[in-house]
Amino acid sequence: MASVAEHENQAAYARAGAVSAVTSVAIYGSLAEAEAIWRGMETPDYLHTSFQRFDFLNAWQAHAGAHLNIKPLIVVASDRGGRPLILLPLGSVRENGVNIARFLGGKHPTFNMGLWRRDFAASACKADIDTILAAIVAHGDRIDLLALTQQPERWDGVLNPLAHFSRQLSANACPLLRMPPGAHPEDIISSGFRRRIRAKEKKLKALPGYRFFLARTDEDITRVLDAFFTIKPLRMAAQNLPNVFADPGIEAFIRTACLSKAPNDGRAIAIHTLECDNEIIAMFAGVADGHRISMMFNTYTMSENAKYSPGLILLRNIIDHYTELGYCAFDLGIGSDDYKRWFCKDDEPIFDSFIPLSAYGRLAALGMSSLNHAKRMVKQNPALVAMAHRLRAALHR
Repeated sequence: MASVAEHENQAAYARAGAVSAVTSVAIYGSLAEAEAIWRGMETPDYLHTSFQRFDFLNAWQAHAGAHLNIKPLIVVASDRGGRPLILLPLGSVRENGVNIARFLGGKHPTFNMGLWRRDFAASACKADIDTILAAIVAHGDRIDLLALTQQPERWDGVLNPLAHFSRQLSANACPLLRMPPGAHPEDIISSGFRRRIRAKEKKLKALPGYRFFLARTDEDITRVLDAFFTIKPLRMAAQNLPNVFADPGIEAFIRTACLSKAPNDGRAIAIHTLECDNEIIAMFAGVADGHRISMMFNTYTMSENAKYSPGLILLRNIIDHYTELGYCAFDLGIGSDDYKRWFCKDDEPIFDSFIPLSAYGRLAALGMSSLNHAKRMVKQNPALVAMAHRLRAALHR
């Protein structure tokens, strides 16, 4: 049975003179033990991203995290009435002699953050965080460092409480497209860009059975994923890139999450597709929450139809679809690829926090912080970015 640590005396954790709203902290060693609390927090009363849904991270931990020897460390802080204030979906692993806790999900979430009760998020203070950190320190797993990366500065208009504390800019930015309430699709993508895309789409529209659709049935989801896992390795090999989807547990994670039910008759990962009677022309998968759509992974055909830019056509359809549903934001994930800037003109501010909990952790935090700063400096220099891409391609030939 997974361990649960309870801490009731906030005076033992908060610094002298500080008052914390957190009066108990429970730390669970498995997602199953925290499931009921977690699902109860996936409501509008709590601030969270779709990447921190239980079904998404449970699928990742079961199929990918376990292969990486990630041990769940689910932290739940509650108030005097026993109501959850925050859930931090963390996992710990030992690296170079240091026990490090990170957000679950590995490289797959674009954004990492806890699930915060909205009223608490607006008023959380350092004493609250100190109380939670002290509980983690007291836990039997002896965590040396919290490496909390790719955190959004704001979510749904609310400041991320951890942005008040130790932080630095992340190495990469996240291109963002804002979609004002009541906007028409033509207001979001310029008419000139639309004309260029429509000109490319004319050839595809002549194909029998051509259509854009959101895969909703298990059969359609499985069919599109079968095509993805066939085409994607070929695409990556053509670019001299490693097939990251071949890593242990990744395919099973993606298939499980895409088939898992989400609120409003959706899926934990939604799949958008262009197809005709003969083939899947393009697909792009992402997570959606009723307000924000964040894209994750994609591929497109190896046939002659690839020359008509089906990926761009698919993205236009996706953006139009969610604009009509009243969504207010769309993003294409971390990175600065040219096609992302064609659609996304703004950036989502993202930060990292390296919080040491021991002497070993202080040394590790210094190293990680310096490394991430260096990565950011490289990313800001186009010549160094080009050199890095050439080196990566050469290493995987």
